[in-house]
Amino acid sequence: MDRLANPVRPYAWGSTTAIPELLGTEPTGEPQAELWMGAHPGAPSLVDRGAGPTPLHAVIAADPAGELGARAVESFGPRLPFLLKLLAADAPLSLQVHPDLEQARAGWEAEEAAGVPLDAPHRNYKDANHKPELICALTPFEGLCGFRPAADTADLLDSLGVDGLKPYADLLRATPEADALREVLTALLGTDREALAPVVGETAAAAERLAAEGGPHARALAAYAGIAHHHPGDPGVLAAMLLNHVVLQPGEALYLGAGIPHAYLGGLGVELMANSDNVLRCGLTPKHVDVPELLRVVIFDSGDPGVLRPEAGPDGEEVYETPVDEFRLSRYVLAPGAEGPSPSGDRPQILLCTEGTATLTDDTGASLTLRRGESAFVPAGAPAIRLTGPATVFRATVRL
Repeated sequence: MDRLANPVRPYAWGSTTAIPELLGTEPTGEPQAELWMGAHPGAPSLVDRGAGPTPLHAVIAADPAGELGARAVESFGPRLPFLLKLLAADAPLSLQVHPDLEQARAGWEAEEAAGVPLDAPHRNYKDANHKPELICALTPFEGLCGFRPAADTADLLDSLGVDGLKPYADLLRATPEADALREVLTALLGTDREALAPVVGETAAAAERLAAEGGPHARALAAYAGIAHHHPGDPGVLAAMLLNHVVLQPGEALYLGAGIPHAYLGGLGVELMANSDNVLRCGLTPKHVDVPELLRVVIFDSGDPGVLRPEAGPDGEEVYETPVDEFRLSRYVLAPGAEGPSPSGDRPQILLCTEGTATLTDDTGASLTLRRGESAFVPAGAPAIRLTGPATVFRATVRL
């Protein structure tokens, strides 16, 4: 068992207080958006096995089979295939999608062949991997996920009474749904920002007014008005209105697969994803937006975003089921004095304590105590571990 020293990412949209409060540290006044737990070379966790702090990816590179297990190395190569995070949003993240594995490989190879530098602002593909992800709320967590049915969005736009929205509402009603969603998103992203800014402004004012009046769409309209406050005049505000508005309660989660447009708006959560940095942005960002590539990757299907709740497994483990092999998220909620196993087997895992104090004890008698916000890496093949509470502990591993 290795206690992890984890880096904080100070993105501008981050909360100044949520992560410090969880960790029990003093806020610095600067945003603390993400706490990374894993072996991403851009910001790896550190472990100390007696030779001083060492990046986790270097430890794994020295003995991939021993640290990850033979099956994980065979399936995903000699690197930890997942990245665990605490994510604390105090402002909207960019509206974005992620490619599937085939698209990521093709995009990576094309940009490599073209000689596009990895740090170029117009580079789309930072690696050859896909980036499915799961967000589990620790506090009420607000976001956008997937397309709302086109007819419902048309009704929502009409309710705002903004003349500049009528062509989009008409499009959403007049053509097959997938074609309608594609046409509207293409039109929004292709229109000159300055020309569309007055419509965005009128829409934001109308959304704020109707939200204050209440009604079934009040919370969603308040969210769209909030987005416009952070991104005045941005066409992405109107693109965001095509998406389902979701509020997760603590313990609930969302799975974001390839091609699903989404944005996180606010709250604290545990995020688990494949170890990739491939993001295609749709708006709400000053960064590069590659509209043709984006439209190639987006899946223009509508439907319920599918809120996940943990399913009870053996030995008190509660599992968030997803269809990917690179990661598996579960949690243990342990009462005072209660004990729960956390099997090691032949797979790597990271254990994160989010409530209480957890004591990890293995079959050799070695123990490690995790307080709120602290985490540990357990390599493949390590002795079986017993967890003792009171604590809530999230477990990130692979699904093999």
